[in-house]
Order: sequence, then structure tokens, then C-alpha cells
Amino acid sequence: MKRLLLLLLLPAACADGPSRAASDGPLAATYLRMLETSTDGLGAIIEAEGIRAHTGAILAGAVLYRRTGDRGRLEPALRAGDLLAVESEAGRMAQWLNHRWLLAPWIDAMKLLDRELGDERRARWRREIERNLAEIAVDVAARENYPQYKSPFIRTSPNHLSIWASTLHLGGKAFGNPEWEALGGRVMHRFAAREQSPDGTWGEHSVAGPTTGYNYLTTASVALYAEQSGDPDAVAALRRALDFHSHFTWPDGLPVEVVNDRQRHGSVSPWGHFGFSRFPDGRRYAEFLAGRMGARPLRGEALSRMAQNALYLHEGPSAPIPQDQRNWRYEMKVPASMEREGSWWIARSALIATQAPRNQFYLDRQGHLSVYHEKVGLIVNGANSKRQPELATFSEKIQGTTYHLPMTGVLDGDRLSLSYNSFWADLRARPRTDSRLEIAVEITEQGRIEEAQFALQLVLKPGDAIETAKGRIVIGADPVEVEDIGGRLRHHGWTLTVDAPARLAWPVFPFNPYTDGPETSLERAVGTLTIPLRPGPRTGPFRTQKIALAIDVDR
Repeated sequence: MKRLLLLLLLPAACADGPSRAASDGPLAATYLRMLETSTDGLGAIIEAEGIRAHTGAILAGAVLYRRTGDRGRLEPALRAGDLLAVESEAGRMAQWLNHRWLLAPWIDAMKLLDRELGDERRARWRREIERNLAEIAVDVAARENYPQYKSPFIRTSPNHLSIWASTLHLGGKAFGNPEWEALGGRVMHRFAAREQSPDGTWGEHSVAGPTTGYNYLTTASVALYAEQSGDPDAVAALRRALDFHSHFTWPDGLPVEVVNDRQRHGSVSPWGHFGFSRFPDGRRYAEFLAGRMGARPLRGEALSRMAQNALYLHEGPSAPIPQDQRNWRYEMKVPASMEREGSWWIARSALIATQAPRNQFYLDRQGHLSVYHEKVGLIVNGANSKRQPELATFSEKIQGTTYHLPMTGVLDGDRLSLSYNSFWADLRARPRTDSRLEIAVEITEQGRIEEAQFALQLVLKPGDAIETAKGRIVIGADPVEVEDIGGRLRHHGWTLTVDAPARLAWPVFPFNPYTDGPETSLERAVGTLTIPLRPGPRTGPFRTQKIALAIDVDR
């Protein structure tokens, strides 16, 4: 494999000015085009708004300059580095959220622009970078031998520790500090060889399952470490991470939410594409993600990471990914799976995790099913929430106390089984045709159900109408409550039918861990379809109840 811009990292490559890649493939061209679009006019924006929101300018400009020789790309990059030095010297940069994340791009930009820096600027940049690296070294060393790189032990997120350690390793190597290089390398080797689950994930709170969005960040850190060290364990970890992410990504590029214990909503990630690009299907996956990032200019961290992707990209042939194939099923070693059958995508989770009631950043694992159709997008949203039993797939009330987390969970093919205090449930979702999916729920009572319900979070679009047997309503900010939909709900090109009384409520605002409160935007709201659990007469050892639902998408 040929690595894009590999020559840029060698001293000889800078001897006669900007160098060029020996071979540019389509993905390289895509990255460079995104960098060009995002940096056009960025110098003036930085002068007007300051550097804080535009830290990606330094590495993006450096990569473009080394690639094109255009001094119009060089000057904003130099200016961005100078402004970072000013902010660091004044102590303001240390107050920025995640300010340590910008150090690795700054180091790489410094390496790329070494001949253009001059002695004074080079010394100034290095002094400020090393001052920040010294602080990182203290925090990494303190955590190196903790029992597990999970937040209950290290008191920060694992993705943060991985970014710190990979940056320390990079900086130690770049500036000839073997202690930093060794410390960062030991921690990163442990991330790759010991801390990653067999499923290719780094759970942030526990080993019970992934934190999908932040898994991209840790993957990017392992990828950077692999580039600098050649550690085969890191490369193997990237392979496992690719297998997870490529299967748990919807066709629109968004991460599958039902297995995520920190975020209800993700975005198309720019992190770590270059790590995926070591593998033929990883190059296709990186191309897939880049193609779904939209045409808007990248800013801040996203711009830094896209420049990092361009810098370290591994060129070569590509191979199909799950998004290119019509029928497949992927099971994790923990009880979670993804399935595609024709136009239907189904995500299932029987993951069980301890609660972290005092930590706002970890959601309750209370969602268990997501359904996506390639024509209309996400229909059933399985995202988790916190302190919101009304959004749980199943919940029960016993002597006035509500319980909404399963005690145990089993996933066996398309049979998802969850147990609670007063009942256990089987939940099956099966495509019948390319436009019809059926959901079967069967409840088996254990003891006596006082009050319990089954609920689906439905993705409803503000401004569109919902139609039930009770009438038609265009949904917006006003609350909508339909006590019984009469067995039918139509919306946004799909129709849901159900053979039991079902209540619809809109809008329900899920919990936002970053504000420690409910969402406020209608775009984040969901509709809830709630069905009471009322087992019939005993026909065997236990009372049971069956509920049948179907989703039909317009042809």
C-alpha cells in the first residue's frame, strides 16, 4: 500500500519545497477537495472571530501547502499556529474545552512546515506544545497502571486518555523525548492489546457494550499510535474496530444508536478514517463516511481530523462493506446484532448495564430495537435515555415504584428476550417483503403484573401529518395525545398497524446528557406508541399476551 503524503514526513521531501504524492486515488482527492473548500477564506474568518473555533486551520493548511505548493494555503496555517502560541502563552488555551485535542494536529503541522517556520517561530511553537505535553504526561502517568481504562477508575473518559497518550507518544517521538514516547506507547499498547473488547469497542463506562460515537475517537488515537509505532497489536485493534463500525452504521452514515450508552444522536464521524484505510473494506468505509458528510465547510475539530485523514491515508484497492450488500446478519459477542434484509435494517440490543444515576453522561440501557428502511430512514428509534421510563421498550410499576431496566437479556437470532420483575418478554422483528416488516411481542407473566407497558419510540417529522383512525394532524410544537390510534398510524411514507389498543404522544423530549436535562429542539423529539400489558386468562403455567404490529412502507 502507498500512503498518501508519506514523503512529507521525510526530511528529504522538504528540501526543495512542497512535495507531491506519488499516486492520488479517489479518496485522497475527496479529502483534499474537502480541505480546500473548508479553508477557502478561512484566514479572514480567523482574523475576525479568533482561532478558538478554527483550530483545524493549522493542519489543513499545512497538508494543502505540502500538496499544492500554494503559499495562499501556507500563510493562514502559519498564522493559525502563531495565534495558538499566543493563546497558550496567555493561559487562555488551557481553559478551552478539550484543548489537548489540538496538540497532535499542531505537532504534525509543525513537522510538515518545518523548513518554512524559521528558528524563532519553530522555537516558540515547540515551547508551547512541550509545555502542554508536560501537563499531559503527568495525567497519563498517574493513570497508567489503574485497573481498567474506564471512567469509574480513571475519572475521565477513555477516549480522553487515549488522545492524551497518543499525543504524548507523537510528541515524544517528534521532539526527541524518549520518556514521553515510552509512556504514551505503553498506555496505547494497552488500549490496543488489553482494553479493547473482542467486538472492537472501548466501552467508556463498562465492558457491557459500546459507546459508539466516542469509539471513533479512541480508534483514531490507536490509529495515530499505529502510524508512529508500527505496533501489530494496534493494527489488529483497528481491524476489529472497523468490523464493528462498518456494521453498526446506518445507510445515512449515522452510528446505530440502540447500542450506545452515552449518546442518543450521533453524526457522521470524521475521526480515524486513516486507521480504517489500512484495509480494502476500510478504504471503502472511509469513502462511504466522507461521502455522507455533506457539502458544508468543515470547522474546528472536524477539519483537523479530516486533515489528519488526508495526511495518513493508506491508498490501495477497496472492497465492499455491509452498506453495499443487500442481505447479511452480524452478531456481536455481547448480545447485540445488526441485520439487513433487502431495504430493511434492524438493530437489536439485549445489553444489560449497571446504572450510573449520579453521572449525567451515561444513559440507562432501556432501548432494545431500532428499525430503518432505506427509503424513509429511521422509523423506530431504539436510543437510550435516563430517568425516562416512558421511553423504555418495557417498563412496569410495582407498589408505586417504576422499573424500566431489564434484569437479564438474551439474543438468539431474531428472538430478543428480556426479563423484568413481573414478566418476561419476547420481541421479534422480521421483514416479510421489501416494504413490510412485522413485529411480534409475547409477554409471559411471572407473579402478577400490576401495571406495565410496551413502548416504541417513533421518529416523527415536524411539519408532516400523522393519520390515525381518529383523524389527521400536522405535528409541530403543540402536544398531541391520541388515547387509542384505532389500530393504525400513517406518517412520512410509512404505515404502522397494531392489533391492540395503543396510545400516541408527541412531542416527548428525551434526556440530553450534555445539559443534564431534556432536549428542547423538536428535531430531537420523538413520538411514543404505548401499549398496556394485560395478559389474558391462564392457559398453561402462566398468563400470556401477544401483540402483533406491522410497518408498511409506501411502494
